Amino acid sequence: MHLVDIVEIIGSLLILAGFAASQLGKLDAHSVPYLVLNIAGAGILAVIAASQQSWGFLLLEGTWTVVSAISLAARVIRRGDRPAPPPTHQV
Repeated sequence: MHLVDIVEIIGSLLILAGFAASQLGKLDAHSVPYLVLNIAGAGILAVIAASQQSWGFLLLEGTWTVVSAISLAARVIRRGDRPAPPPTHQV
């Protein structure tokens, strides 16, 4: 087994971990951790696909990465638009 194979397995496991956690109700598919797992995993696989000139795989993983990144950016922007919660007073 080569280093690229190990890295490829890690990328796949990141995506699968997010998917499994979502299916088991442990992560929301729109949550930051889920999206980060997808970006990291798909990004790794997209880089490997590009280096190996595997165009179909690059299309799949590149799109997965971009869509996840857009979703994460939208999530972060929405958070930034929320008004700050009122301060709590402790007595």
